[in-house]
Amino acid sequence: MRIDTSGRWQELPADDMGYGPNFAPGGPPQPPKRAWWRRWRVKHLVLALVALFMLMVAWLAVTAPLSKSLQPIAAPSLTLLSAEGEPIARRGADIRAPVRIADLPKHVPNAFIAIEDRRFKDHLGISVRGIARAAWRNVGAGGVREGGSTITQQLAKISFLSSERTAGRKAQEVLIAFWLEAWLTKDEILERYLSNVYFGDNTYGLRAASEHYFSVPPEKLTVAQAAMLAGMVKAPSRLAPTHNYNLARQRGRLVIAAMIEQNLLTPAQRRSLKPARLKVEAQREVPTGTYFADWVLPAARARGQAEEEGYGAQEVQTTLEARLQKAALQTVRRAGLGKAQVALVAMRPDGRVVAMVGGKDYRKSPFNRATQARRQPGSTFKLFVYLAALRAGMDPDDPIEDTPLRIGEWQPKNYGNAYRGTLTVKDALAVSSNVAAVRLAQRVGMDKVVRAARDLGVRSPLDPNPSLALGTSGVTLLEMTSAYAAVAAGAYPVRPRGLDDPDKPWWQRMWDSSVAGASGDSSFDEMKEMLGAVVQQGTGRAAALDVPVYGKTGTSQANRDALFIGFTDDLVVGVWVGNDDNSPLGNVAGGGLPARIFRDFAAQATGSRPARPAAPAIAAPPEIDDGNMIDGNFSVPVEGLGIDLGVGVDGNGLTVTIDPSATGGFPTDGGDAPSEEDTPVVDVPPPPSNVRVRPLPPRSGPTDENDDGGEQ
Repeated sequence: MRIDTSGRWQELPADDMGYGPNFAPGGPPQPPKRAWWRRWRVKHLVLALVALFMLMVAWLAVTAPLSKSLQPIAAPSLTLLSAEGEPIARRGADIRAPVRIADLPKHVPNAFIAIEDRRFKDHLGISVRGIARAAWRNVGAGGVREGGSTITQQLAKISFLSSERTAGRKAQEVLIAFWLEAWLTKDEILERYLSNVYFGDNTYGLRAASEHYFSVPPEKLTVAQAAMLAGMVKAPSRLAPTHNYNLARQRGRLVIAAMIEQNLLTPAQRRSLKPARLKVEAQREVPTGTYFADWVLPAARARGQAEEEGYGAQEVQTTLEARLQKAALQTVRRAGLGKAQVALVAMRPDGRVVAMVGGKDYRKSPFNRATQARRQPGSTFKLFVYLAALRAGMDPDDPIEDTPLRIGEWQPKNYGNAYRGTLTVKDALAVSSNVAAVRLAQRVGMDKVVRAARDLGVRSPLDPNPSLALGTSGVTLLEMTSAYAAVAAGAYPVRPRGLDDPDKPWWQRMWDSSVAGASGDSSFDEMKEMLGAVVQQGTGRAAALDVPVYGKTGTSQANRDALFIGFTDDLVVGVWVGNDDNSPLGNVAGGGLPARIFRDFAAQATGSRPARPAAPAIAAPPEIDDGNMIDGNFSVPVEGLGIDLGVGVDGNGLTVTIDPSATGGFPTDGGDAPSEEDTPVVDVPPPPSNVRVRPLPPRSGPTDENDDGGEQ
């Protein structure tokens, strides 16, 4: 029995003696004891965390380039090397004298502080709030998307570290930021930052940027100009006003709004601002090969070999072969293009680009027509139509109708309305029959044609209407050349590249080989055989060499684009000729000038010689110019003279015609004439009295297929 809290007796259970669990005879109750192993675990966990933190700090101190952080920064430069190790282009950064904060108007540094680091003058190198915000957004994005870097951290990154986004690199950045804050004043940090940050257009530092974009020194920048420059720092390649002025101006307005919000600019001052007007300074002369250099630099940066923010001299070996690049430039220079533009891409069947010409003159127009221009490929697109047909089970010897065709309101036509009745699939491609290609596409389905193009690497938008079979959707020459390289290689897709692939672990090589497509049947071999017939007996005979050549001609609507894409055993070449304003070329078509450019370049590249044109094995209507017929007379290239010599008979007897523009002779309309060392001196005796020499009359039409394929 025991007395409860109310004073009443309470009966206890038989096994309860009335003592509580903490009863201690002869003394007060004792607190419960914790297990010894729990005390040991907490103690050692704390020690382990402290040790881990110390090890991390020691590792960062060893790996972070603290000794370099206070040294002058070396100007960045990048040298691109050919596959043989020869320098082919050198990109030195435009970096000029550093700026001094004391000499700048207050609104210049204030613009950068407002948009990049509003707490710059208060923090000790890092912004805890900024890092927390960035961490939260990165977690939501499932990866590193935002860095939360202060100006001091950005200086650490652009000066001494790579731009990779990893936790280790971020920790090094924080350590260097603390180091800079400890040894430099805020003005010194800001001066270093403004003197070295990247502003696009290969321009580093505020002085170079202000002189490049506005032709004024940084000491005379207006508020609007300073705001536009400050806004570029976040993404200089995308926000450079020379690339996208409207986007750069919008970003500048955002900077001005931030300055007003932080009381660095008054609304009244904002209303009195004048827009920042560009006055771009002419770029300094760069070496040749810059079309290729512009294309390959992003790939080099993505690999980490040539970081946009990196400093110091770097060398990057490319796939370009100097001998072939020189041959490509010489061939284009002698092509007699007149006012037309040209593009040429040469690659190995595995995708290694060995030569690239993006236009006649990089200094006048750096726009790369081989990689950036999406133009109608004409009948070169028929590759995907016929490949889809072969995949569907058709045979090159199967019959196909070459007769008039109507699909709704659209009626595709052959050149000159010439039709041959029934042809084999192989012969229909050789003569580039438009109606046969449309029939095949309708038979196998446009989705299968698009699928074939996608499999072979075409990524440009494709409109799957019936006229797509005749190449009416715009694609780049690089895409089309890569597709033909897949046929040459017998596997797809072929990824064009300007840098050799880095060494991969064995498991990745096995994975790549397992996911790479292959013909798996005879479709690629049959496709190659059919492309050979195009050169042997079809519209591509002007491209023939004394070695096997496979390819296809292409001419877009109204002769606005002319192409030839072909390959030999180990070289794939695409050639495009056209006008930048998309105006018609006149009498230029794929089986003419582009085919001859291919022939002349491939002959030098492979050490072969142009083949004597063979008579067509397929009867062609007289309206079709196969690339060697001029007014019904036979025309052949004269080696060494850079002309086509035509010989024929008319009512006045033997007639000799000379076409200097056909194979790279003497150009007109401002084209580059070959130098005396390139053109041999040949004594030509006067013609006999019964031979009449006359200028070449204008051609009556294109040299290969009809442009009516673009008619809708």
